[in-house]
Amino acid sequence: MSDSMKEVVETLDPVSRHLIPPDIALGTLVPLKTILELRDNLSLGLAYVTRAPNKVTNDVVNIARAIAGDDAAKNLPHLRRCVKPADIPPHLKTQFMNEGNGRQVHLGKSNWLYIVLGPKDEMSYDELVKGLSTIDDIRDDIFVGTIPVPLLAPTSQVQANMWSQQFWQTVYRKNNPLGPHPSTISRTEAIVSRDASIWMNLAHQIAKKSQKAGYGEPIGAVIVKRTIPGKSDSGKQSAPKEGAVESEVSNGEGGGPEGDNCNSHHQNACEVNGASHNTAEVPNGVINDVNQPDISSSEAPAQDSTKPDTEGKETTQIVAIAADARWYQQEKVGLTGNPMAHAALRAISMVAQKLVRAEDRPKSEQKMMEFEAFQDKPLLSDEQLVFDEDHPCPDGYLCHELELYMTHEPCTMCAMAILHSRMGRIVFRHRMPLTGGMSSEDRGYDACGGSSACGEGSCGGGQGLGLHWRKELNWTLLGWEWESDSIESLSVDAHLHA
Repeated sequence: MSDSMKEVVETLDPVSRHLIPPDIALGTLVPLKTILELRDNLSLGLAYVTRAPNKVTNDVVNIARAIAGDDAAKNLPHLRRCVKPADIPPHLKTQFMNEGNGRQVHLGKSNWLYIVLGPKDEMSYDELVKGLSTIDDIRDDIFVGTIPVPLLAPTSQVQANMWSQQFWQTVYRKNNPLGPHPSTISRTEAIVSRDASIWMNLAHQIAKKSQKAGYGEPIGAVIVKRTIPGKSDSGKQSAPKEGAVESEVSNGEGGGPEGDNCNSHHQNACEVNGASHNTAEVPNGVINDVNQPDISSSEAPAQDSTKPDTEGKETTQIVAIAADARWYQQEKVGLTGNPMAHAALRAISMVAQKLVRAEDRPKSEQKMMEFEAFQDKPLLSDEQLVFDEDHPCPDGYLCHELELYMTHEPCTMCAMAILHSRMGRIVFRHRMPLTGGMSSEDRGYDACGGSSACGEGSCGGGQGLGLHWRKELNWTLLGWEWESDSIESLSVDAHLHA
């Protein structure tokens, strides 16, 4: 065990230190993609562009707004409104130079700009030409072209740079319209990665014990409560404060009028596609977007230097540990077993029982049942040891903002239970392409590896559900896949529902 890992272990409670294996295999966290990131990140449409001298750009933009309306004129905020001829993609430069007086514009000394007018389906070509003809400087040579443009904002600076070469100058606003805020992911990952390997190794250990005992498949789950000093447990995202400043620069250019490729007198015409902002130069050519709240600042609040270090340290405690028990008290026939005894469901139920116990409710008489479907009582000694400990935060709602570590990607049923329990984060090791509910990638046709349990064509692909981040389900949680080569794999049938 490395020295850094020993320091983390020393901060754990006695029960956790007793349960974790002596050798901790390290791994890497890989954030899960959302279904929107994988399927809708390059949706193309057509937009009108024109060219005009710098001094009349304000008049051109006002005409476009008058025809399409302010909302329609601003619905491509990730595209640069005004671009110098030298900065447009090479294929467009060649195309535009051969149209009208384009060569003179590109080679001449006069300061001309190419201007995005708006989406083609929101504007009438005849009305555009009629409106532009009222501007003296371009009346004799009106140019209106159409170009394909990405309709959705980029999710990274690399993607923005690529689109700037392929389509049009594109701005990365340092947010993610298709998933969690990048800062939230990076800050949370920095916190989770410190001890994720500990909980994943523990889940691996309990999974092997259950398999050895004949209770279930080698699948384990660990739920932990992380307490960060000064952080509220409400879990509410705070909206950006009124008047927050948004920083803005272009791809590879400075902020302000030069970054927008517009002179200072007509700066308002060439903001990022019509959206006006306060600007300040920031590094790496990115824009901080306040439209998507960054709640990550609450993850690691500043500590009061007057308090002892022991009070300012983060603590993590196991709330529940459970293994798969689908074969307990029944014959092992087929691949299904008892679906109510999946590891995730058992762990969530144990958390619920702790909350009930904390309320000191009167115990009801146990009914004699030949078969207990849920199997949510501890079966292994490790499960019992954790179950006997009190819940560290008994006032919250079930698993609100707790962290779940699993050896395998939970099935659709368990994934929905995890959502309904208001889990805050999930980390798993093995993907289950045919049955998992958390990953968003499309399921492969050969995922089963030619299993005899698969009839011809019955594994024919399918779409990943990406249930870790689905806003329409009224709850979202951050998710990671844990990759490690230093711990043995826990292989299960590809058709198994974990």
